[in-house]
Amino acid sequence: MRRVSRQRELGRGERVLAGLWRLRLPLPWPGVPHGNAWAIAAGSGIVLVDTGMHQPGSLAQLERALDQVNLRLDQVSLVVCTHAHSDHWGQAAPICERARCELWMHPNHEHGTRNADDPDAAVTRRIEVARQSGVPEDALRRYADRVSGLPSGIARVVAPDRALVPGVEIETDLGAWSVHETPGHAPSHVCLFQRERRLLISGDHVLGRISLYYDYGWTPDPVGEFLASLDVVDRLDARLALSGHGRPFVDVHGHIEGNRALVGERLNAVLAELAAGPRTALDISPGVYGEPLTQYNGAWLLSQTLCYLHHHESHGRVTREPDGGLERWRLAA
Repeated sequence: MRRVSRQRELGRGERVLAGLWRLRLPLPWPGVPHGNAWAIAAGSGIVLVDTGMHQPGSLAQLERALDQVNLRLDQVSLVVCTHAHSDHWGQAAPICERARCELWMHPNHEHGTRNADDPDAAVTRRIEVARQSGVPEDALRRYADRVSGLPSGIARVVAPDRALVPGVEIETDLGAWSVHETPGHAPSHVCLFQRERRLLISGDHVLGRISLYYDYGWTPDPVGEFLASLDVVDRLDARLALSGHGRPFVDVHGHIEGNRALVGERLNAVLAELAAGPRTALDISPGVYGEPLTQYNGAWLLSQTLCYLHHHESHGRVTREPDGGLERWRLAA
């Protein structure tokens, strides 16, 4: 019997600074009950950074959050997305249609647009990766039954009107926000920085609670990209981060260091698991994370383990050994 996700929260709006508001929007995921959009005053309107996920009633939840801080959807003069994941880009199409405004997003958004255009192909791809990693056929069938037909969280695929790349600035009443490419969590990820006030809109790159996720299979080494992106953000010397989930937080450098440390722990754990000899990604994942793989965390943890393996491979520390239909990994000689 398929579990049905239910919204447990309502949209909420709160003022962070004069001219800057946090819009907390419900999400249907266990452990991730909400995500943030950010409204920034810009003349007679507002710039909306991120949109929330599209699901039944989600646009009403956004309007509820806006109403709590005396804003309206038709005041949105520009939609900016930090990356093309459903909880940050999913409502872009209806918002831009209602507000008659443009969407700006990084051009490397295929990881989001292609999956939304053909969700069945995305499931097939994930199943094949899992099969090569050692997941048994009965578990693959259960996974396919569970995710088949689930909504994507994307109202409609809409291409950006402008590429959100370095050199582009977003003008607001708080000043101009510069664009900084920060791939790793997603190929399309960017952070926005307001230099005079040292404000960072960090999306999912740096969160208040350290949590690592990389979009697997779209670039050769998302872990390496993520580590390089941490350096990019660290050099900005931000004093307040406005992230994609959770409350704003200070000590941005400390959070960056925490991310670096956790990545290092995961990388070391992968090497330690391979010390016993060639093994599949499925074999080593429980030891890397200190918990068994289940039908609910298995896809997440397995894809992250593969990202760490590919990072080690790019540095010559591990190699792959094809074994029939399986892919085993071993320490490099």
